[in-house]
Amino acid sequence: MRLYLIRHPQPEVATGICYGRSDLAVPVERAAQAASALAPRLPRDAVLWSSPAARCAALAGLLAGALGTTVRYDARLLEMDFGAWEMQAWDSIPRSEVDAWAAGMTTYRPGGGERVLDVARRVKAFHDGLKTDGRDAVLVCHAGVIRLLLAAPAHDSPAGMAIAAASAPHRIAYGELVIADCATGC
Repeated sequence: MRLYLIRHPQPEVATGICYGRSDLAVPVERAAQAASALAPRLPRDAVLWSSPAARCAALAGLLAGALGTTVRYDARLLEMDFGAWEMQAWDSIPRSEVDAWAAGMTTYRPGGGERVLDVARRVKAFHDGLKTDGRDAVLVCHAGVIRLLLAAPAHDSPAGMAIAAASAPHRIAYGELVIADCATGC
């Protein structure tokens, strides 16, 4: 089994804005460019999953057409909810709150939203279903979710996944494809 993990294209939002769970659109041409570049690299017989967020669904819909399949949407693939921080400039969020989150990355609720541990629990439940199914899967989702999925093979618990993902540097570009070969463990 292989997982083809795709981060959504860059949404319509100003630089420096916190937008985890916020439902932002992607320009049609940006989604079309990403789909055109990605489709030839994806297996046609894989199950196509997507976060229901508009920035993911736009790309997933185009990929479904290119691959001759349908999209399965799953809310467990949504990005973290940053509560009151959503759509705020990172620079306007009190430094003490950002520091508290950094000190307790897996347990702190930024803006009163989700903890990284909460996100890890839902992503682990989704991942466990993929393992049971055993088929190749294409997932269009978010950087945080991808980091958790990549941490899953080495960690049996959501807490382990959360710590590993929170410790990993954020290096997943918009529209990037990351392939996880589960022959070595997923």
